[in-house]
Amino acid sequence: MRLELHKVKIEKLAFAEKTYVQKRTLYIGRAEAEQLILEDTRFISAKIDLAMPGEKTRIIPVKDVVEPRVKLDGEGYFPGFFAPMKKTGEGQTLVLDGAAVVTCGPIVAFQEGFIDMSGPGAPYSPFSQTCNVVLSVEPREGLEKHQYETALREAGLKLALFIATACRDGGAASQVEEVQVFEKEDTYKENAKYPDLPKIIYVCMNITQGLLHDTYLYAADLRPALPTLLHPNEVLDGAMVSGNCVSACDKNTTWHHLHNPIVQELYKRHGKELNFLGVIPTQESTILDGKLRAAALNLSIAQQLGADGVIVSEEGYGNPDTDLCLNAKFFENAGIKSVVVSDESAGTDGASQSLADATPEMTAFISTGNVNEMIEVPAMERIIGYPAAIAELSGGSTESLREDGSMYVELQSVIASTAEIGFNKLGCEWI
Repeated sequence: MRLELHKVKIEKLAFAEKTYVQKRTLYIGRAEAEQLILEDTRFISAKIDLAMPGEKTRIIPVKDVVEPRVKLDGEGYFPGFFAPMKKTGEGQTLVLDGAAVVTCGPIVAFQEGFIDMSGPGAPYSPFSQTCNVVLSVEPREGLEKHQYETALREAGLKLALFIATACRDGGAASQVEEVQVFEKEDTYKENAKYPDLPKIIYVCMNITQGLLHDTYLYAADLRPALPTLLHPNEVLDGAMVSGNCVSACDKNTTWHHLHNPIVQELYKRHGKELNFLGVIPTQESTILDGKLRAAALNLSIAQQLGADGVIVSEEGYGNPDTDLCLNAKFFENAGIKSVVVSDESAGTDGASQSLADATPEMTAFISTGNVNEMIEVPAMERIIGYPAAIAELSGGSTESLREDGSMYVELQSVIASTAEIGFNKLGCEWI
């Protein structure tokens, strides 16, 4: 399977009469884009703002982040949402590299977070470095919150696809500066090519707990599904979509799935240091039987493929820590070496137990940071969204927002500050 990501570099944003890209500047036809979103009668207003790296701008509260993409040799993107239902991971995909669609709205109490485009909070989020097209919406009165989440999630995907399609149709293919290729055959053929390399599989845990804590695979909610095996190209080409409202720090946005660094790092080593078998997107259940079932099936898939080792990344913390421990326990007891990737909830002083569960089989742990660490962020010249939302976001409180506009919050209020697939800048230092 061969996937080509044709990347058009984006370094600036500007409004214009229509949407197109020229000389690394993405021009947004604001009126047509806003009208597109308002075709959905669940919204009473829609507004698009632009936010650039280095600006004194805060975006709050953030629902999802989506990279503008479209197939160069096909129709749409995100199968089941805005493309025909078929397998992803093949062909040519146009990518507006450096651009992002950020969805924002009065969605407080859904555990969202914020992005600072400059200042001390900026380095904690990758989206302080992207050129952000921010979509802010208001739902019609009385819209049930699950319907609102669906509408806002789909609006972000829709806008990202609209932007990418307009650029493609406007000749963006002639401005491609890089073509990134991901190519790997099926497991049987790869095993024959690399019989002596250790076989590694990646288990990607996802929030699938309902109550606005969901993840979608080919537009289907993963929560009632069973673990399955994906070719890594499928993950990097729109098969997975974020629908969760977990704490902001370790939310895997749709952008994160498209850029999953564990998938990309294993790909780099494939055929050299290891044989990358594939990706298992798996559930995080709210009940013990669900956790046991998922861990057992993750192990079953790995065993059927003859895996020697596994990398397991968590999403969220607290209740999912038990899923993480069960995965490590099952793999290790079956003779499959495991490495787990998770953040920690160790208290503001870092002295508390990091996970809500533990197991002696968890012997290789990669930490992506302490979600409870406190940071102070200054007031910004411009706020996109609703600054008072910090009072209801995880890591914030009514006292977090000060009269001068500055905030004192936990890291978990910052989008992707401790992303458990490793897309952040936090690290450890031995002392």
